[in-house]
Amino acid sequence: MARTASVFMKVPKIISAFFVGLVLAGAAFAASSPPAPILPKEFGGWQLSDSMRTSEDPAVADSVNAALLKEYGFADFASATYVRDDGRKLTLKAARFADASGAYGAFTYYKMPQMLTEEIGDAAASLNERVLFYRGDILVDAMFARLTAMSAAELRELAGALPLPSDSAQKLPTLPSYLPRESYVKNSAKYVVGPVALEKVGTPLPAALVDFNAGAEVVLGSYQGSGGEATLMLISYPTPQIAAEHLRRIEAAAHPASAASPAGSSALGDVGPVFDKRTGPIVVVAAGPLTQSDARSLLAAVNYDADVTWNQNTYATKKDNLANLLVNVIILCAIIFGFMLVAGLAFGGFRIAIKRLFPERVFDRPGEMEFISLHLSEGPPEPDVQQVSSSIKAVYGRKNGH
Repeated sequence: MARTASVFMKVPKIISAFFVGLVLAGAAFAASSPPAPILPKEFGGWQLSDSMRTSEDPAVADSVNAALLKEYGFADFASATYVRDDGRKLTLKAARFADASGAYGAFTYYKMPQMLTEEIGDAAASLNERVLFYRGDILVDAMFARLTAMSAAELRELAGALPLPSDSAQKLPTLPSYLPRESYVKNSAKYVVGPVALEKVGTPLPAALVDFNAGAEVVLGSYQGSGGEATLMLISYPTPQIAAEHLRRIEAAAHPASAASPAGSSALGDVGPVFDKRTGPIVVVAAGPLTQSDARSLLAAVNYDADVTWNQNTYATKKDNLANLLVNVIILCAIIFGFMLVAGLAFGGFRIAIKRLFPERVFDRPGEMEFISLHLSEGPPEPDVQQVSSSIKAVYGRKNGH
């Protein structure tokens, strides 16, 4: 019996270990399974003409900007050549990143000001036979041998066939939405997440002042002013306190107050006048040929909006009144009590009916009524006087009045 009980006690542990093993095996299988192929074998009438080339080395995708791609979270790369029945050719290069922010950042870097905006994927731009677009975490560079009226529709079908990342990896950065629209130079926005891209795009501030180690992300845009083209730089930090500290560093570098510095000189080099402000966790820097009024207007157009959850006001209507809630609770309790009473009467009546129809067969059977009784209400048994010594008999007799 004890052995059986110990076996039953071990059953939950065995089941728990089994399920833990299944979970670990599933996680190991998911980790070892290769990611979905980036490019399809066919789409929109295009057929893969040769084997697809893949690599996880960013230098294969772009030997010049390998460090930049790695900074954006480069994961893998695929390239292929497609053909149609009429002999036309299409060359595709696709880079997959860790999330949509990396694909968007790389798209802004490769996008050129002279490109035209297209409606393909999440965002697209074209220049002659070249079309650049991204969808989710994948950036695609398409080069047509000859464009037709259906080329854009064919690429839209390709965008729909690309594998999408998880929901958390599809989130795009919100910082570019704070760039003002007025006087904006088309296709000039650049999203930067590290010092390599910051150096390549050319910014008023060096990477040391931006401090990417503090969790900074940057977006830049060019704006047309009365004196020429100026640069607006938005730096987002995790908290307003960190942003305020870095703003003090930027102001100290842009407007040195030491006696050793010549009047009007700046530690930022020859970038022209520098104007800055902070709005929430965002530091805004404007530099270039800007007048005071242009700078104030440009800085004033950037204002941080915190994410606020708007809840509908709870009015004291008949439906939302607290007194009505209490009345409904009392009614619910009465209903439950009534249900319990009916259930109890039904069960009791059923038991009585069964006992009358089948006496001592279903309920109150003699074998089930026997139980051990201790007889605690009875006194101790009378001792056997014949087997007790004479001295004990005398004491027992005195106690009993003999």
